[in-house]
Amino acid sequence: MKPLKERNQAVVGGVTLILIVLITATTYFSDRIPLFGSGTTYSAYFGESAGLAPDNEVQVAGVKVGQVSSVELAGKKVLVKFRVKDVRVGDATAASIEIKTLLGEKFLALTPKGKANQDPNTTIGLDRTRTPFELQDAFQELSGTVGEIDTAQLATSFTVLSDALKDSPQYLKDALGGLSSLSKTVSSRDSDLKALLANTSKVSKTLSDRNAQLKRILDDGNLLLAELQNRKDAISTLLKGTQQVSAQLSGLVADNRQQLKPTLEKLGKVTDILQRNQDNLSRSLALMAPFARVGANATGNGRWFEGYLCGLLPPTIIAGAFQVNPEGCTPPIAAPNQGVGGR
Repeated sequence: MKPLKERNQAVVGGVTLILIVLITATTYFSDRIPLFGSGTTYSAYFGESAGLAPDNEVQVAGVKVGQVSSVELAGKKVLVKFRVKDVRVGDATAASIEIKTLLGEKFLALTPKGKANQDPNTTIGLDRTRTPFELQDAFQELSGTVGEIDTAQLATSFTVLSDALKDSPQYLKDALGGLSSLSKTVSSRDSDLKALLANTSKVSKTLSDRNAQLKRILDDGNLLLAELQNRKDAISTLLKGTQQVSAQLSGLVADNRQQLKPTLEKLGKVTDILQRNQDNLSRSLALMAPFARVGANATGNGRWFEGYLCGLLPPTIIAGAFQVNPEGCTPPIAAPNQGVGGR
């Protein structure tokens, strides 16, 4: 067999790249590949979707066993496909859409029943499915029911009943009188009750319409709290690290105390000597200033040194018109742009 290094390296690289892509795809999408046991897909008919959406949980006795694959309209019914794993689904299993959170998130609940297994190719019928009863629907039905009551006729009925039983015992009269007062109160508050129920219906509808926004607010709040918790953990870790560093430094000082003590003592002596000779150092700096100024003047006019020697020439002699060195030892004024040299 030909060694791998002797084969076409471009082909080897291409095959390796394809294998890496296949392995990565298999890793990320293994739950969707039947070969890896991603579960069994079933379907069921519902009278309405009731807010159920793909990727919602499928639960059995409160335990997640899968998720909803799709929610589609099939004529006048809703076809829901879901996938479950490691759970037996009998041929009499009931399915219901339940409310998971107060914000309206739903999940699909299964109640496994039946001696035989449910055929994945057979859809569960409407006789074995159920949708939740919404609070908004309850308020709407209550508003309609109250609106259909003839409160005036109800009050008249209670009044007639009270008059018919006026010869009854006192406790019965009191009870009927209370009923009459109640009917009058209900009749007088009829418009208020209708307005209250109508506003309640509007509030519930508004909350239903803002379901996504409220869910997002809560999710963002969870993210904020998680970030605060992470920052708290980071600060706690920093404080613990600082304590550990402090302990290490304390141990280092304790272990090297014998070596540090002579060094600090000698450093103290050096500072004492410098303190005692501070005046001498100040005077030395003051005396050094003229020397530095003269040195700067001697070398500051160009690439040469300037100097003056007094007494090298003959002394000053003036005899009438005969003069020798009339300037004496007076330093001459340096001319600009002199050549390199000295005097």
